[in-house]
Formats: sequence, C-alpha cells, structure tokens
Amino acid sequence: MSQLKTTISRLDDLPSTPGKFKPDKHTPYVQRLRLHSKITFWSFFVAFILLFFFLTHPSAAPPSSSRRALGSDTWGGREWERRVSRSARKRSDSGLTVLVTGAAGFVGTHVSVALKRRGDGVLGIDSFNHYYDPSLKRAREKLLERAGVFVVEGDINDASLLQKLFDVVAFTHVMHLAAQAGVRYAMQNPGSYVNSNIAGLVNLLEVCKSANPQPSIVWASSSSVYGLNSKVPFSEKDRTDQPASLYAATKKAGEEIAHTYNHIYGLSITGLRFFTVYGPWGRPDMAYFFFTKDILKGKPITIFEASDHGTVARDFTYIDDIVKGCLAALDTAKKSTGSGGKKKGPAQLRVFNLGNTAPIPVTELVSILEKLLKVKAKRQVLPMPRNGDVKFTHANISLAHRELGYRPTIDLETGLKKFVRWYLNYYSGGKKKSAW
Repeated sequence: MSQLKTTISRLDDLPSTPGKFKPDKHTPYVQRLRLHSKITFWSFFVAFILLFFFLTHPSAAPPSSSRRALGSDTWGGREWERRVSRSARKRSDSGLTVLVTGAAGFVGTHVSVALKRRGDGVLGIDSFNHYYDPSLKRAREKLLERAGVFVVEGDINDASLLQKLFDVVAFTHVMHLAAQAGVRYAMQNPGSYVNSNIAGLVNLLEVCKSANPQPSIVWASSSSVYGLNSKVPFSEKDRTDQPASLYAATKKAGEEIAHTYNHIYGLSITGLRFFTVYGPWGRPDMAYFFFTKDILKGKPITIFEASDHGTVARDFTYIDDIVKGCLAALDTAKKSTGSGGKKKGPAQLRVFNLGNTAPIPVTELVSILEKLLKVKAKRQVLPMPRNGDVKFTHANISLAHRELGYRPTIDLETGLKKFVRWYLNYYSGGKKKSAW
C-alpha cells in the first residue's frame, strides 16, 4: 500500500504540461494516445480502489468455517446463536426487533436500554475500538448485559458477521449508530472515518438490502453537515455542501449513499442530525467531559473564540431528549419496499434535526460547570484553530416536532447537573460505579 501511495504521489508531482511540443490535436495517433492514457488512468484508479477495499476489508473473502475469531472473541455456534436470539426476542407481537450498531457507544447504550425497557427485542454490535478509553465502553456493556442486551463484538465492515446476524434474527429495524466520531481526530487518522462512516455504512446497507424482509433503517448523521452554512437556525432544507471537516464530509456522503440505496433498493431510511449530545456515560472527547476532568484536577482549560472575537456556541442536547427522538424515528419508520435486493415500490426517505433549539456559549457552559463542581476554572481563551470546528450550531426542529412529536425538555444546567453527579460517582471508585 505504501508503495502504491508513493507511486500516486509521484504521479501528482508531474507537471501538467511536461513539454512545449503540441502535436496536432486532430491526428488519429494523438486521439489513440489520449484514449490509451484515459484507459490506463482509470484502470489504475479502479485497481487502486479494489486494492484498498480488499486490504481494509479482509472479511470480503469467504470465511473458512462457520465459526471465526474476532480478536480474542469468536462468533458462531449453538450457544452464541442462543444468546443472539434471546437478546433479540421481543416481549409482544407489536414490539420491534432492532439491531443497534455502536451499541456500547454513548448514544447506543442509552437507546438500547430504552428499547429493551419498553419490551422491544434488541441486539447490539460494537467493535470496542480505542478511539477513547475502551474501559468506559466495557462498563456500558455491563449495563447492557444487566438490561438483557447482548453486544456482539465485531466490526460493521465484517459482511460475514452481519449476514450471520440476519440469518439468525429477522430484524424489523436497524438503529445504525456505529461511526468514527470527532471532528479534530480526522486530521490525525482520516482513514478511520472513511473506513467506518462510508465503507461501514455501505457494508451494512448491502446486507440490509439483500435481507428478506428488508429492515427499516434509522441512522445517525450529524449537525456537522451544515458546515460553513451561516443561515440560522439550521433547517433540513438548508444547503449542506460546504463541510468544514472530514468528519462532516463523511456524514454528508452517508446521506447521499442513503438516498442511493433508498432509490435503487427500496430501503426505508431515516437520517438523524444530532446536535452536540451530552449527559451521563458520555464521550470523553467532548468539551463538557474533559472540561469537567481538567477543572477538577486544577488544569487550565482552553476556550476558543471565533476569528472576529465572537462567541462560540453550541446547541447542547441532553441524551434523554435524543433517545426520545431516536425511538420516535423507529416507531414512525415505514416498512422497506424491497425484497432480496429488488425494489418493489417507492420507499420512505427522511432526515431530521434533533437539537435543543437554544445555542449556549461555551463560556456559559464553563460557568455552569464551575457552579456545579464548586471549583473555579483556569480559563485560557485562544483563537479557534482551523481544525474543522465551526463557530456555532443551532437546530430548527419544527420538522421533527411535526413528524416525530419531538420536543426537548432538558435545559443545559439541569442536564449538566445529571452529568456531574454521574461523573463524580463513576470516577470516585465507589461501589456505585456501574449505576445508571
């Protein structure tokens, strides 16, 4: 792969006009030469894509047996299938049977527990990667186990594993929350975003479109797709073609891919654009989380301001409100219209903002944390770097309110109070460490 990248780099270094000789453009020889050059380029390009796919998708090769290793874990076998089936069993005929990807993640854990508590069948899948402390994900996994949710350890790029899950369980719905998150990390590891947010999504949709019956799909897009859009509040009708980060670009690409699979295969797909989700069991890479950690340790915290010395603000949305929106999207999702990869009619395609409609300056967030923690923060105010962050986010949720009955109720101070209580309890080392 490195040799291939070097070759591409060298090709990119070639001047666009390597010489002054300009042959007659009407000469048949030149036309044949140009055609040959185009064929050569596209052949090389296609070969590169195929090579990248097979190097990053080892699961594309047929499995050697019905039981395969995933790190230190395995899947397959009678006992494994029994656990999968039991977790996915719903309590009533009217309940849903949901595959939740990214189940050990922040939103995934809360959504899975909420679904299970109301009687739906839930099966989780998560790769437990090391983007942030995996011990937090393992602690969430224990919560899910106590709630009766089995989390299969595996990658959504493993087509054989996903196919096996669909062979064992006839899922009515998929809640796709697995993704490489974070705006700034994309500058360090861009490949992880392409692999998870694009290739992983395509792999999942491929399995879903071939299922019989096809499930309805609800998946997590992001408010980041609004990018450099300056019109506020952000509406689903606004332009989303100016991403400010690679993360945003992969989520925008995901929305276009969703449109394609809806159009061609009849998959019912609903995209949810989350706005800065926070709360207990949250992600350590989020500002409210590491601000809390650093304030308690007496470390300086960095607060960014816009280039014009303007305020940086976010539409902070409490996790319980997001969960309500996710469940409403699942409940109102219409059935897919395809079967075995063949479309039989138009299918539902939707996208909704899930926010709080009240952008709060980051400085105010810090002030609330100071009050709750009873510790004065050591603030450092710096200009916002060009790392993909945007100055503000602000959700227009009128469509979600009308179609989903979505109505956020938790204000920032109330939500942060719940988070701080959980944080102090979880990191105190006390007996209540695993409490919800």
